[in-house]
Amino acid sequence: MSAIDTNRIHGGAGSIGIGSKIWATLSAWNDARVTRNALSRLSDRELDDIGLCRGDIERIARAR
Repeated sequence: MSAIDTNRIHGGAGSIGIGSKIWATLSAWNDARVTRNALSRLSDRELDDIGLCRGDIERIARAR
């Protein structure tokens, strides 16, 4: 039986290429944007239910 590993980055000598770095940066930015938007749509009551306040949204969005 064979398997395909699709998570491997193929670069020369184990280095990550500039394209991969740009893609990773854009992906991280988009993930933070989506998280920020989703949390911003919640009411203050809903945020309180999950233990957050409006001031926490930016910190949570930037966290990895």
